[in-house]
Amino acid sequence: MGVEIVSFGCRLNTYEAEVMRREAEAAGLGGEARPAILFNTCAVTEEAVRQARKQIRRARRDNPQARIVVTGCAAQTEPARFAAMVEVDAVLGNEDKLSADSYRALPDFGIGAEEKIRVNDIMSITETAGHMVDAIEGRARAIVQVQNGCDHRCTFCIIPFGRGNSRSVPMGAAVEQIKRLVGSGTNEIVLSGVDMTSWGADLPGRPRLGDLVQAILVHVPALRRLRLSSIDSVEADDALVDAIGADRRVMPHLHLSLQAGDDMILKRMKRRHTRQDAIDFCTTMRARRPDIVYGADLIAGFPTETEAMFQNTLALVEDCGLTHLHVFPFSPREGTPAARMPQLPRPVIKERAARLRAKGDAALNAHQSRLVGTRQSVLVERGGGGRCEDFTHCRIDAGLPGDVVDAIIAAQENGKLQARPWNSDVSRATLAAKAENGIHG
Repeated sequence: MGVEIVSFGCRLNTYEAEVMRREAEAAGLGGEARPAILFNTCAVTEEAVRQARKQIRRARRDNPQARIVVTGCAAQTEPARFAAMVEVDAVLGNEDKLSADSYRALPDFGIGAEEKIRVNDIMSITETAGHMVDAIEGRARAIVQVQNGCDHRCTFCIIPFGRGNSRSVPMGAAVEQIKRLVGSGTNEIVLSGVDMTSWGADLPGRPRLGDLVQAILVHVPALRRLRLSSIDSVEADDALVDAIGADRRVMPHLHLSLQAGDDMILKRMKRRHTRQDAIDFCTTMRARRPDIVYGADLIAGFPTETEAMFQNTLALVEDCGLTHLHVFPFSPREGTPAARMPQLPRPVIKERAARLRAKGDAALNAHQSRLVGTRQSVLVERGGGGRCEDFTHCRIDAGLPGDVVDAIIAAQENGKLQARPWNSDVSRATLAAKAENGIHG
């Protein structure tokens, strides 16, 4: 089995999993006699922690001889909780997991829980290295980490205590990594970070994310598709807005960290934007880039949220024109201010999350219907799927993973888009006529 990585949560964890694999193998971990399983955990919700613990117990039952190492954000914030598990051999901090030396120094079986822990003070980390990864196993696109940590203290969020303060990969290191990836045949690059729009604040001259994006576009002309992971819209700078609006290589999809649509709840969350700020940003960007599509993180059932407040969040889906929703039922995280606020009953939280997801599903379905009969540039993924430029998923039987295929969206069947190569025997005019008449298939 060698070294197996089980990763939870965000794109950044996915990226770091490849660094972990490389460093662990370089340290000689995971030989035939004693394979290693590394759990790269997420701390964003209590459910994420519960799932990680469940899979750790299952992994030990299925692999009694394996060395099990737990790391990631949940391990950083709750190391003792994982060290107390008899199934776990060692717990590594978020920074330690990226170094071969950490894996060389792993303890053997038979030690106490406290001795299992190798977790440093994440707040003492002042730099983020531009780890070079040739590709991410099983993925058609390459993720490039340009930022880590967060200086903000939203009342619901434990992540700054798992990731530390905000720190940026220098522009030159990021550009050089992207050059190398594109030179090896990568067609789509995804810039990733914990609070990506804070990129550059700790670098000389305090550049902004827009400066980095424009530098990539200038210095890597062969790059076909540049995608941004989650951004905080209130921190989007003019250069970033200009790059998205003017360069077609920047994909027309933004995933926004909105969290709520009610001003009082946003204030209690200690967010930095108002409801109107979010609407104004979406309106401005759509005027600059009419084909843009928005995703968003939204929390249902935040403490003190009334039905009227929740209705404001529901309405935000239409007011901002949101399409791809990530809905989180509020989950109190020990150590955060929100955990000490008056909590809503769990059934209310679950019910509101279900309604918000249904609203998102309806918005996505309507968006998919509008794409039937249109010509799309599709990045082919494994398993017969692909992503349009606006991140909409479709089924396509063409090309190899990582290829960009010129396609037509031929039908919408059971909530799934079906795409075919543009030069196939499908008549675009016929399909467009069907779409106009509401016939999808």
